This record gives sequence, structure tokens and C-alpha cells, in this order.
Amino acid sequence: MSMQGSSADRLVARIGKPHGLRGEVTVRVHTDDPEARFVPGTVFGTEAAPGTGVPKALTLAAARLHREIWLLRFEEIPDRTGAESLRGTTLHLAVDEVAEEDADEEDENAWYEDELVGLTAVDPDGATVGTVTALHTGAAQDLLAIRLTDGVEALVPFVAAIVPVVDVGGGRVVVDAPPGLLDLARE
Repeated sequence: MSMQGSSADRLVARIGKPHGLRGEVTVRVHTDDPEARFVPGTVFGTEAAPGTGVPKALTLAAARLHREIWLLRFEEIPDRTGAESLRGTTLHLAVDEVAEEDADEEDENAWYEDELVGLTAVDPDGATVGTVTALHTGAAQDLLAIRLTDGVEALVPFVAAIVPVVDVGGGRVVVDAPPGLLDLARE
């Protein structure tokens, strides 16, 4: 059941550094509901650099929140050495699994990073501002990374007041940035 490179999956997390000696890893969360995703027994598809030896699937053994950072442990990874080999690996779930879990709590204002990356950012008048390159999730608020038309990378708070329209089907987001916000990236 390899989900590697599959377009029918959702990015859930990116593995960071090992934590402790028993195979735990830190993760950067890319889901709006980590409690529902990080359930022991869940099997994640993986995507890693070729030749790293990372298994195509990892089974979650344990998950816990430590100082606002999620720590995950997998059945296939017994120790810190194994955990180190996972650094940079992304964890994915099949879209139908995610959709089933989300059906009860449909939130029309929740998007996954892979839905947003590549969308054209336009101002309220429809003029192109740039292209969405990433979604950075944060404790207080999320930020959209946008490569502006001049090539500069800008971070924009991903809140309704500044990004009032997200039209995934239409391939665009509307960015109504306050004066000077996009210029901060050029300083």
C-alpha cells in the first residue's frame, strides 16, 4: 500500500529531528486536526529522498504533544538511529481516509498545503501578485508564503481579513494586503 508520489493523498506532517533514544521524532504538522490523524495504529504512506531506506509506510505506535510540538513513534523504528533516518520524510494519508474522518466536521475554511501551493495570488482588483509556495502552520496563526512577481518571497497571515477568497477550483487566492505588508519582504 504505497502512497508514495500518489496524487490521491494528503500531506499530514513532515518529520524533523529525533527526540530521545526510543525512536520518537518531532513533526511539523500539516493538518488542521492532529488529534484525529495521530491515532496509534494509523498507517501513513511516506515520501522520502531516494536511497534513504525509509519504509514506504509507517505504522504509528504512539503520539504525544510535548511543549506544543508533536512527537511521534512508529512501530518500524525502534531507536534514535532509525529516527534520524526519517528526517525530512513526509507522512501522507489517502484522501478517502481523510475525507471520511472529516465528513462529520466539515469546515469550509480549512485547506491543506497541497491544495494551496501553486495557486495564483491576486489582489482584490484581480491583478496578479504572485504564486503560493507554502503554508506555514503556527500556534497563533498560519502564514501563506507567496513568491511575488518580482521573485521575492513574502509571508502573509492566512486570515480572512487578508486572504478573503480561496478558490482552489479556480486556481487562485485573493490577497487584500494592508499597505506595506508585501513590501516588508523586500526590506
